[in-house]
Amino acid sequence: MEKLFFEDLTEEKLGETLENYPGFSSAMFGYMGFENQTQLKEELLAIHRDSGMLELYEEVSLHFDDIAGIETSLEDAFRGILFHFPEFKVPDVYTFVTGFGTDLIVEEDLIVIGLDYFLPADHRFQPVELPQYIVKRYTEEHLIPTIVTAISSRFNRTDLGDRTLLAEMIFYGKAYHFTKSILPCTPDEYIIGYEKEEIFGSYANEEMIWGHFIENELLYETNAFEIRRYVGEAPFTDVISPDAPGRIGRWLGWNIVDDFRMNNDLSLRELMNQEDAREIFKRSGYKPR
Repeated sequence: MEKLFFEDLTEEKLGETLENYPGFSSAMFGYMGFENQTQLKEELLAIHRDSGMLELYEEVSLHFDDIAGIETSLEDAFRGILFHFPEFKVPDVYTFVTGFGTDLIVEEDLIVIGLDYFLPADHRFQPVELPQYIVKRYTEEHLIPTIVTAISSRFNRTDLGDRTLLAEMIFYGKAYHFTKSILPCTPDEYIIGYEKEEIFGSYANEEMIWGHFIENELLYETNAFEIRRYVGEAPFTDVISPDAPGRIGRWLGWNIVDDFRMNNDLSLRELMNQEDAREIFKRSGYKPR
């Protein structure tokens, strides 16, 4: 879609584009809250004629001059999801240059990829006002796993009444297991967003990490602040160690879910349909490696 909004843009062409792509237009611009279409067009014309935005578009066009690899990877992912969930409706997929306004939109009927977010880490254009531990996950290698993980939520049944840390851990664990099942050749670091060294370090210290959860009776914790310490975004899990990566509870949940499926010989659909986190934990037989 970026070419339609940046190359030879006129008011007439803009109006035709908005009319011809209503799904994209609603998802991308619906939140802007203008009273009428005229105001929206005026703002979009100003944005996409801005010299800084034009320069960003040119840089994105140079780096993403060929997106065949992204297309092929998405097609493979969609085929994998359809194999396990034939009812899955393949969404329309659009790319765009958002001016670092939107990284990804993943809805049931459409996906929008903000290509500017996925420029190389050493590129002079980078997302602003984001911490480095999050920025480092905006790479092409993370793109498809992130999309698949987002899609997993529509198949990830959960008990909304269970507000425990364990429930959060299992929810994310199922999401990452889903993604690994659909993208079996994708390294774990691109699925969970850790550095390779953080993956190795977590496995090397899994017994100590698990011991912290057990000794502090965390699994059935319901305090939202405490839960965020273990599954929320953070550069590290300071209550365990400055060397323990953030979101360590999600990583543990992934290990528990892996063991649950393996030890109970379940299909991916059967796994995702299991909504009782306590039952998953109980039947997982999980022990640190």
